[in-house]
Amino acid sequence: MSFLTAEWNNLAMINYVIDPKILEKNVPAGTELDFFEGKCYVSFIGFMFENVRVLGLKIPFHSDFEEVNLRFYVRRFENGMWKRGAVFISEIVPKFAVSFIANTFYNEHYRTQPMKHEIKAHDNFREFNYEWKMGSDWNRIHIETEKDSIEIEPGSEAEFITEHYYGYNRVSDEKTIEYEVKHPRWRQYKVTANHSEIDFEAVYGKEFAFIKDLKPTSIFLAVGSKITIEEKKEIKL
Repeated sequence: MSFLTAEWNNLAMINYVIDPKILEKNVPAGTELDFFEGKCYVSFIGFMFENVRVLGLKIPFHSDFEEVNLRFYVRRFENGMWKRGAVFISEIVPKFAVSFIANTFYNEHYRTQPMKHEIKAHDNFREFNYEWKMGSDWNRIHIETEKDSIEIEPGSEAEFITEHYYGYNRVSDEKTIEYEVKHPRWRQYKVTANHSEIDFEAVYGKEFAFIKDLKPTSIFLAVGSKITIEEKKEIKL
């Protein structure tokens, strides 16, 4: 049985190219940074986490909620093949129990903050808004997209961003947690406008404050799907 089953829907993905040296100390043991066309990416993502079940059980009042996270990309060579995965610098959700479970069992970096969202389908476009409160201020991802979804092209940057099927969390210099995330290939909505307002220093500290001055390399909206998160395993060097 999968540890967790759910749906990840309407994933707003804002992507930046940064100096890989900034991430070196966050790279889990046994993995290395994964590059697309020689570039190192971080992605700021907002989405809906829905129909959540842990070990097949629904947790009352915790089945549907928002999440925003900042992540980067790594890979691990095992049994003659590369496993491509993501490392989460920090995740924000509005439910304390979610933070507790993820941090306790998977060594994640969840925080609990007030959040809200609004998703609208207009005649000719779609609108996605995710908000979270830090102190007295609200941050937001707010984008508009075309009405109809399109395929994610093979070999594209969007494919690189979405096609990472493992999660890696650093435990120590010699130990890493690995877990598999299973989902079908996603489709995307093309973004036509971005009205996001994110205080990266307030959300992620001085280390990542510089992102506010960067122009996103790309922004797209992945439609999402049902997902499963499998049981973790420990990698020891």
